[in-house]
Amino acid sequence: MFASVVNAQVGQAPAKDETVTTLDPADWASVRAQFKLSPEFVHISNFFLASNPKPVRDAMARHRQAFDENPYTYLEDNMFAKPEDMVWRKVCAAAAEYTGGRAEDIALTTSTTQGLAMIYNGLKLRPDQEILTTHHEWYTHDEAMRLAVVKWGGSIRRIDLYEGPEDVSVDAIVARIEAAIKPSTRILAMTWVHSGTGVRLPLKDIGALVTRLNRDRAEADQIIYVIDGVHGFGCSEAQVASLGCDFFSAGTHKWILGPHGTGLVWAREGQWAQITPTIPTIMAAEPSNAWRQQRDPQGETQAAWVSPGGFLAFENQWGVIEAFEFAKKIGRKRIADRVAELNGQLKEGLAKLPNVHLHTPRSAEFSAGIVCCDVKGWTPKDVVAKLKAQKIIASATPYRHSTVRFSAGIINTPEDIEKTLKVMRTFA
Repeated sequence: MFASVVNAQVGQAPAKDETVTTLDPADWASVRAQFKLSPEFVHISNFFLASNPKPVRDAMARHRQAFDENPYTYLEDNMFAKPEDMVWRKVCAAAAEYTGGRAEDIALTTSTTQGLAMIYNGLKLRPDQEILTTHHEWYTHDEAMRLAVVKWGGSIRRIDLYEGPEDVSVDAIVARIEAAIKPSTRILAMTWVHSGTGVRLPLKDIGALVTRLNRDRAEADQIIYVIDGVHGFGCSEAQVASLGCDFFSAGTHKWILGPHGTGLVWAREGQWAQITPTIPTIMAAEPSNAWRQQRDPQGETQAAWVSPGGFLAFENQWGVIEAFEFAKKIGRKRIADRVAELNGQLKEGLAKLPNVHLHTPRSAEFSAGIVCCDVKGWTPKDVVAKLKAQKIIASATPYRHSTVRFSAGIINTPEDIEKTLKVMRTFA
């Protein structure tokens, strides 16, 4: 459906890619062959930054060659000419099919961080209102909230949702959130999968709580439910539009396997009207028409108005179409099941080691593609260094409490997991 998009004359011979070209979505070895990852290593930090599969690399190369050959015409034809030829609209359509929403619900960004900044900077709190969030957030999510409050007013309050994996359950998490919500709570800020512990939150249940509480609130005091969703987006089966949130920000250069420097924000229908754009856009006519006519833009804010403008690495943004197509061919359930299988194998193996403490729940219901642990007597950095010396790429989390972090994806095999566990068994 979302085939390669070329309107201007494009050269027919982009740089040759020697990777195996035929994809058999039912064969994990064929899927792995689409990537140029070095076979020297076991790559088990797949949450971090994607290696792009061949269809995505080819799309980027095709667009890049066209820009090199005729930059003005290629950009003019594909960005500013007929609405039906604007490639960004096709990117939004591909994203909408994956999220379960509509193309007009999608704003395009360069990362999860940029999307979160656009949301919080665009949602202005009253001085008496607050953001309720957690102590489990990653730095950029927390900082996006802090900077917005410094600029516009309001306050931030943080709570713990769990002390350890044994505390994680739907009832316990929802109860803690409900007990913490006050009449002054305007924004509820959560993360789908915590990158410091690997815990996956029950977003739908939290969304149901927000819906219930909002029934008794005036429109100006309705709780706005915002999600940093990057570590569930692409490795979980649930569609974004089914999660019950108002705003959802995610990069598409992690689990979606898209080009680097790409991302999106999805908003529930009607929610974009609450946002004041931060950066001028070039993806919508009304703001620039208003400028030419020396007037303010008319109508409510739309997703395209929030998509940051400026000349981007368009070959990357437009290559996101093929990333969604790649996931579609394999199947979102099949991907989610594979991620759960491999990380489940890893968790079960680590749980048997007496000197390893798991921070990630063993249940697939409350975890996804990240596994975090401590090794008694070893710092996380030293564990990661020893693993790297054995050709296994893991990471140490850069949180206040650092942990050893693994992340198995569709490029991995059960043999990769066993190699990792073999080294982990050597820590005394």
